[in-house]
Amino acid sequence: MIKARITFASLRLTVEFDASRLNLSQIEATVTGLGYGLSGVSKRADSKASITERLLQHRQLLALTGLMIAGGISRLVLPEMGAWAFWPAVLWGLFPIMKGVLRQAGRGNFFGMETLMTVAVIGALALGESFEAAMVVFLFMIGEKLESLAADRARSGVKALMALTPDTAILIRGDERIEVMADSLRPGDLIEVRPGDRLPVDAELLTEAGSFDESALTGESLPVEYVAGNRILAGSLVTDRLVQLRVQSEPGENAIDRILTLIEEAEAHKAPVERFIDRFSRWYTPLMMVIAGLVIVLPPLLAGQPWDVWVYRGLALLLIACPCALIISTPAAVTSALAAATRKGILIKGGAALEQLASIRQVAFDKTGTLTLGKPEVTAIVSFGLPETEWLSLVTAVEKGTSHPLALAILAEAERRGIHVGVADEITVLAGHGIHGVVKGQNIRVGSPAAMAEVVACLPAVEAEIVRLEEQGNTVVCASVEGEFVGLLALSDTLRSDSGDAIERLRGIGVGSVMLTGDNPRAAKAIANQLGMDFRAGLLPEDKVNAVRALQASAPVAMVGDGINDAPALRTADIGIAMGQGSDVALETADAALTHDRVGEVADVISLSRHAMAIIRQNIALALGLKAIFLVTSLMGVTGLMVAVLADSGATALVTANALRLLPKGKD
Repeated sequence: MIKARITFASLRLTVEFDASRLNLSQIEATVTGLGYGLSGVSKRADSKASITERLLQHRQLLALTGLMIAGGISRLVLPEMGAWAFWPAVLWGLFPIMKGVLRQAGRGNFFGMETLMTVAVIGALALGESFEAAMVVFLFMIGEKLESLAADRARSGVKALMALTPDTAILIRGDERIEVMADSLRPGDLIEVRPGDRLPVDAELLTEAGSFDESALTGESLPVEYVAGNRILAGSLVTDRLVQLRVQSEPGENAIDRILTLIEEAEAHKAPVERFIDRFSRWYTPLMMVIAGLVIVLPPLLAGQPWDVWVYRGLALLLIACPCALIISTPAAVTSALAAATRKGILIKGGAALEQLASIRQVAFDKTGTLTLGKPEVTAIVSFGLPETEWLSLVTAVEKGTSHPLALAILAEAERRGIHVGVADEITVLAGHGIHGVVKGQNIRVGSPAAMAEVVACLPAVEAEIVRLEEQGNTVVCASVEGEFVGLLALSDTLRSDSGDAIERLRGIGVGSVMLTGDNPRAAKAIANQLGMDFRAGLLPEDKVNAVRALQASAPVAMVGDGINDAPALRTADIGIAMGQGSDVALETADAALTHDRVGEVADVISLSRHAMAIIRQNIALALGLKAIFLVTSLMGVTGLMVAVLADSGATALVTANALRLLPKGKD
């Protein structure tokens, strides 16, 4: 089976086929045979075409303009030529339109814009109105060029993204520096990037330190300082020094490629309003052709009206009926909004998610790694029974089996204290309940006070210590060896610098916020009070799902999270938004993702989606309103063929230009 998909935003053709039955040259021949051009898989379009190339791109319109001028002069100089003066212009302009009709008919589409244009122009010639026929094809061609320019502008954000990664890279082999194609790099290769150049791949920094401009990817205006061992994303600009890096991404799988893949997948998830318009347009055009036919035949047959008058009005109605403006009204706005969101460091997975975002009235936030930095530090250690170094060695051995932020903090504290980390077997991670393992034949369990309530409840002194530490805003972790309680670890996280601003901005656009956390109520309350928001604490993953469902009973909810345990809630919410450095599961489950770790943009993306939906409603109203007006004027004989095609092209350009208002100002 052969599957093909064309992505409007990136102008990429994706074909899935059996290489044993079909080859690339056959695919290229088929595409070019349909009248489309192809650029090479590894080639980039040159955005700075020469004047000669630009003239060649518009040669058909320029030639038609010359024929129109020649026709006008001929009619003035040789009046006897009359209507024949514009026939060359009509034939020249009609030829590519009829080719389009044949191509569409070959694909089973008999009611496209080209069909309507062809019928109208041939009808005008039959009535002896060659000047109007010539003007119709002339205005149609101008409209097509304007639409193409507007569409290119709508795709400019994606084009800029595609241009971020260079085609070549400097590969290090021993003492040699070799320039190679970027797509030949493989994980483990060493590369060198000069100041002012961009990274062609995701890579690990080997140089001691470096400054990188990631504004094109994350929207962060200031360069970011990285040290050796940090992962740097493809497309980042080196700002201060020559750096060496180790390639980490496979060809076609770097950060830019992943963003483009998400954008392409997003186009497959159309907004409900867009899907409705697609269905509407399938029967709308043939219906309007039937109505135009009735307009032509009924007045002359039933009322004895002149045939030529009503044929002319019917042809004008055909041009007015073209659904181009209506069809483009939604995808132009969606593409512009997705491009604008991408420039802000927000990836929205499709028009459906964009439309749903506009309805959000509540946002639920995970705490650790979302509202906080997700880099807690150990603030206190309290031992009960075993010496501190002995039970910490056992606990850290088990914690090595997880990448949870609390576990990483415990490991860091053990390293700081010089405590030997043992080796654990049979490690079992219990999401929301802690972790269990066997070290030197001893069963070790680490978890929250709630998860180990059966042990803590028997020890009043431990309970009192837990309360004291939690009231200070700490997260408390309990540890037991062979079922015997051995100690407490108190950890504290730091709020993100923009968390408070994010909550305030949401409040400013009428969106409420609530924190959903598995942390204890006392620590959660301390964080929530700082941010001025509601909270639900002590939640397991299934409890977060139930909390989201309870919130949905009153208004649509967006969930923002970063961890594996957030994935069910992200999927349950009306919209799931994953933090950029979150788990792969969270990123795959969510409907949108932040390419950075700032929560302030959550309010921005909701505002952007609301603006996009307002633009879509405006575009639909413009498209239908203008058609309704000119439909009436055409039937009354006030407007003719030229005005009809101008109205259609004008409406298409108008709704596209309106959609472009969503794009960031001053950015390409």
